[in-house]
Amino acid sequence: MAGYIDRIGAGKVLLDKGPLSYDWIPPALIGRDDELADMAAIFSQMENQYTSCQAVILGPVGSGKTVLTQRFGDDIRQHLEGRRHIIFAHVNCRNHPTGSQVLQQIALALDPGHPERGFSSGEIIQSIRRNLSTHNAHLLLILDEVDVLILRDSSDLIYKLLRIDEGQEWSGSLSLILVSQNQTLLKLFEPAIISRLGQSNVIELAAYDEVTLTGIARQRADVACRTGSVGDETLAKIGRFSGESGDARHAIELLDAAIRRAEKAGRGDVLPEDVRVSTLRQAAFEPSQIDVLSKHQKLVLLGICRRLKKADHISSGDAQKLYNLVCEEFGFKPRSYTTFWKHLKALEVEGLIDTRTTKANVGRGRTRHITMTNTLPASLESRIEREMLRG
Repeated sequence: MAGYIDRIGAGKVLLDKGPLSYDWIPPALIGRDDELADMAAIFSQMENQYTSCQAVILGPVGSGKTVLTQRFGDDIRQHLEGRRHIIFAHVNCRNHPTGSQVLQQIALALDPGHPERGFSSGEIIQSIRRNLSTHNAHLLLILDEVDVLILRDSSDLIYKLLRIDEGQEWSGSLSLILVSQNQTLLKLFEPAIISRLGQSNVIELAAYDEVTLTGIARQRADVACRTGSVGDETLAKIGRFSGESGDARHAIELLDAAIRRAEKAGRGDVLPEDVRVSTLRQAAFEPSQIDVLSKHQKLVLLGICRRLKKADHISSGDAQKLYNLVCEEFGFKPRSYTTFWKHLKALEVEGLIDTRTTKANVGRGRTRHITMTNTLPASLESRIEREMLRG
């Protein structure tokens, strides 16, 4: 057998790949003590059997929104064990973007044997109510990337979940945490929903700084690697490189790639030169964000990407012209001006583009400029073109 295969299972640095995954939940969070304290304050009355709480967590990509809510959910469930029966459910709305899909995931969290088909949304809500009542349980529900659900299926489900106890003989069935990278999330809701959520229950996470990212890399290396195999200088370099974006995922990827280089060289220590800026993930987006876009949203984005490969920004007017050209290229009829604007807004909600409004050079009008800060236009362009060519 070829000698290279002997490296499998014989790592001199890596002991456990798990902590290098985005899904790994550390026992303690680095740099989020204040935010956890804010969460505890919002949920301070959770011990009361008739109390429900709500929170909204906002922050950019890689700021630890998901890990914050997961850590808090586990901690509060353990803290109240024996005093209140809390069932913890986490639903990613990018993976389950419709109200019926979200409800099905909630039902499965309460009852793994719940049938996957054959029930209306109203019937599933009734099933959720009965399950919580029968087991005298309280559901702590996290809806991650909730803006995707609202964009695709309106905010009707949020309203129903917030009112789940109305008309019942009990109260305090469900607490809700909404998570999004869209800083203007509340603007997507009706006043009745904003009132129930409470604007004071919004927690905004800033991007991580260099020192915190170094600490995050150290925490994961301590668990994943052999003691002493990743030194302070190496970790500081990871923090410095990832600090440019403030994205913890960058730090984790840099650490992972550096470990693989050390393993490939047959060394038992990860050197600073194993950390290379070229490994920095330039695109702070998930591939699934592109996959779930509609065909015409992809066409709008493709036109924008082609221009932003060569320019810092593009006007909304030019973006529509490029969209029309792309539609002609691939044999599609362009949508109306109003629909184009809806697609543009959808791309902004997804975090794929940024827009800003400036005063026009001529007259009193204002011009909307489009930029990309989360990803490289060329990488999106090639992905979308491949899909369009496949048909």
